Amino acid sequence: MKSTFSSIVKPEPVSHTYKAYAQEVSAAIASVSQVIPAQRTLHRSGFSFSGAPFHEQLHIWKHIWNTASGWRPRIHAFFFLEKHLKRADLIHDIWQTSCSWQNDVCDWGLCDALAKLNTKALEVFPDEVYRQLCEWNTSADLFKRRQSVVSLLYFSRTKKVFLPFEQLTALMPSLLPDKEYYVQKGLGWALRELHTVYPETGSAYIRSIVRGLQPIAFTIAIEKMSVAEKDNLKTIRRK
Repeated sequence: MKSTFSSIVKPEPVSHTYKAYAQEVSAAIASVSQVIPAQRTLHRSGFSFSGAPFHEQLHIWKHIWNTASGWRPRIHAFFFLEKHLKRADLIHDIWQTSCSWQNDVCDWGLCDALAKLNTKALEVFPDEVYRQLCEWNTSADLFKRRQSVVSLLYFSRTKKVFLPFEQLTALMPSLLPDKEYYVQKGLGWALRELHTVYPETGSAYIRSIVRGLQPIAFTIAIEKMSVAEKDNLKTIRRK
């Protein structure tokens, strides 16, 4: 399909054109294996609108996200934002988009995909992003609660800037009694990365709450610890 974009940014998108692009993406998704590596390869090959300026493409991907049935079109919308994460001038647009998309998240995969975007934005706009994470921390939506701690550190090896220890741990106590499985997995993930970034204080913090940790959170939190540390914490829990 030949792109209908011109060099002039139109303030009001043409809905039927966006619908055609959404159909193009859906057809392409269905034509390859449904596993993530195959979908990534597909995305890298591009679509008819992939040469358009960032904000024109963003309008299209927002339409696709908002009208998608199933998670695969939405993961392509994430791929689009992900590949622009190194553009400092676009981080705020990426953050605002990810923040709005969180309202539609109903599975852990998309939740954690957006966390990759959020944690980058947290490095650049710490006050703004942290305020939102605090709000999500007490949300009735389980995936917002999960997001509130997973976005703090994501995979810490991918980050260059970290919040102070006190800010990171401030969002964790409220989730200790949470009954949701995916929230507990997210909490365990955040604790594991906390220990990686702040080994001594992180270890002491986990030790201070270890009796209150639910089994799944505990198991994930200690994954990267030494055998001696793990055994010590297991002993404390048994006592």
